[in-house]
Amino acid sequence: MAVDLLGFLGVVLVAYVVPGPDFLVVVRSAAEDPSKGRAAALGAQAGLCVHMLAAAAGLTVIATRSAAVYDGIRLMGAAYLVYLGVRAVLAARRIARKRHHANGTTSDAREEGGCAEGRLGSGFTQGLLTNVLNPKAALFFLSVLPQFVDGNRPMAQQIFFLGMLDILIGVAYWFALVTVAARLGALLARPEIRRRWELTTGWLFIAIGVSVAAAA
Repeated sequence: MAVDLLGFLGVVLVAYVVPGPDFLVVVRSAAEDPSKGRAAALGAQAGLCVHMLAAAAGLTVIATRSAAVYDGIRLMGAAYLVYLGVRAVLAARRIARKRHHANGTTSDAREEGGCAEGRLGSGFTQGLLTNVLNPKAALFFLSVLPQFVDGNRPMAQQIFFLGMLDILIGVAYWFALVTVAARLGALLARPEIRRRWELTTGWLFIAIGVSVAAAA
């Protein structure tokens, strides 16, 4: 039996199109700054590299067969999503307070900009942690991906090949999404729209985190 590339590509494309925590992190980062969005995308794909190497080494078998380990990863991921959400909600409140000052718009632009290096580092870290702490990504490499490999050939090599294909497709998809989402930047320059954006994405992060934590 040969590797089922067409079937694998179909599953991968559907997985990327369906919004999840990675999607929200990349879009939110791109709306703030395109370079931060690309950094978040690369961070998410670096997280997939971690899951791929763990699957190839058989480590995800241990994690998914141990309820304690799996729940620990799931709860850490949920806590991180809630943390991102709380930060966004607090940012929305700061923007609302600053609108009462005469120079609020100017100071907002200065503070939101920050240094380029800080934005890139923050975006990459958020993308990386969101993906690494998502147990569904580990399950994909452990349970879904092996369905498309040849059982008569070395499993680790095929997982590595399909995993790298998944990562390359993801980079192309995320970068295209960043280009589209970056158009939100002009709108977010307006304090009221930025406040609503931070509030909406913040509560979405919190809702996703709570649903992950509450999942059986």
